[in-house]
Amino acid sequence: MNTFDYIIVGAGSAGCPVARALTEDPNVSVLLVEAGPHADRFWVNTPAGMAKLYFNERLNWNYHTEPLAKLKNRRMYWPRGKTLGGSSSINGMVFIRGHAKDFDSWRDLGNPGWGYDDVLPHFKAMEHFERRADQWRGQGGPLWISDPVVKSASSYDFIESASRLGHPRTEDMNGEAHDGVGFMQHSIKGGRRHSAFVAFVKPILNRKNLTVVTDAPVQRVLFDGKAATGIEVKHEGELRRFTAAREVILSGGALNTPQLLMLSGVGPGGELQKHGIPVVHESAGVGQNLQDHFYMHTGWRATADSSYNANIAGLRKYWEGFKYLMTRRGYLALGSSQVAAFVKSSPDEPYADLQISFRPMTFQYFPDGTVAVENQPGMGVSVYQLRPQTTGTVTLRSNRPSDKAVSSPEFLTDPYDIAAMISGIKQIRQIMTTEPIRSRVVSEEVPGPKVRTDEDIFNFMVETGNSAHHQGGTCKMGRDPMAVVDERLRLRGIERLRVVDASIMPHLTSGNTNAPTIMIGVKGGEMIRLDATPRRAISA
Repeated sequence: MNTFDYIIVGAGSAGCPVARALTEDPNVSVLLVEAGPHADRFWVNTPAGMAKLYFNERLNWNYHTEPLAKLKNRRMYWPRGKTLGGSSSINGMVFIRGHAKDFDSWRDLGNPGWGYDDVLPHFKAMEHFERRADQWRGQGGPLWISDPVVKSASSYDFIESASRLGHPRTEDMNGEAHDGVGFMQHSIKGGRRHSAFVAFVKPILNRKNLTVVTDAPVQRVLFDGKAATGIEVKHEGELRRFTAAREVILSGGALNTPQLLMLSGVGPGGELQKHGIPVVHESAGVGQNLQDHFYMHTGWRATADSSYNANIAGLRKYWEGFKYLMTRRGYLALGSSQVAAFVKSSPDEPYADLQISFRPMTFQYFPDGTVAVENQPGMGVSVYQLRPQTTGTVTLRSNRPSDKAVSSPEFLTDPYDIAAMISGIKQIRQIMTTEPIRSRVVSEEVPGPKVRTDEDIFNFMVETGNSAHHQGGTCKMGRDPMAVVDERLRLRGIERLRVVDASIMPHLTSGNTNAPTIMIGVKGGEMIRLDATPRRAISA
């Protein structure tokens, strides 16, 4: 049983929908390979458990960037899911599709079939939106999308303050109007995390044509000339080979997929030769075009009734835990943020290029890697730029699969990006000093009143700026010389090999990237099924 029609590398946000789509045909066999373990654990299923997963050594790749010259040589931490469901099993569960113009831009960059009108049916088909189905939203799909079960009074006040500053209210940022301010939605069902694995694969585990293998990191893709023939994995301490009669599909994510391609001999020729890897196919764009959303956090000391810190810290957290176990409701059933405001950094922007997120609680991070809710009442407000101009790279550290790739984003190297983020900090302050949210603020703790000028804000960004953990673009889709895959997600220059994950994004979407990544898996799975690559002859 080492031969399958399709082999999917990575049981994450994109790989799980691909597996579901391909196994619809009972005459097709599918192997889904995941580097990490199963994900059926209490703190994975519990939405508030994300804080305990942030540095988890078993379920998280725990990546770091290289030292960043523009950020005082800091190494930025990049958590990525290493378990069934991938990052959808450890993230904040925020569900944001992105702006319609994001996808129209993908189409206009040489990718027919990826405009908003093309992807909207896939977004609708993949979801069950609790509130309704209409022209924009779907019901009956595998992935459950819900509103927060607790909507804090301070969240309503934040929305009101933003609206008084001219930002329109939106009751559904995944519907007709993306830009504006309103409550976020989350991939949570009945108070439990609804990961891509739980939504797409767990219900079909009884399909006889699906095989799932966990704790099996893939070492390389195998080739016969310019055709992919299978994979080599490390499983239970041994190297094993699996053969693909039709196709190999890479869904390892924006960091792992380009690394695996290069380890397998597909990538920039100079990079492969530097590490003594025989070149199967030179593809200059593999590992290039790395993008991420640069993120800034602000913290506000709040009045007692404006924050739920006290409810999930100290002795009261045990009552919340008991309530959650009994009802699957309460503060432990909430995602990472309550409200989002999509705003422009300047009037010249065609549509919002900043996402401001509000949460009526605050975390404290300790040097040993642990995370705890602050004891004092607090409100957290963050911002990140949606359309960064800078791009970085993912390259190899060595020719050993066990060595993590070299990730080098280029944060704070572009004047446009810097100006947009400075505007974002200023707009947070505008909102938080506007009634009615203003009455809930005791003091601005981070960055604090000493940070006033643009230069002060820039220095604050240098010292504390972080990542929103939305990496993408490293095997981009397109037709230019740096494009790695075509619009059918087939690897250019290689047969029987596709990439289906966030790495194919020509540029990032406007918002959290999990929802569009799942959509890529849904659309990609349908394309592979419709293309129905013929089985190749396999000798005994």
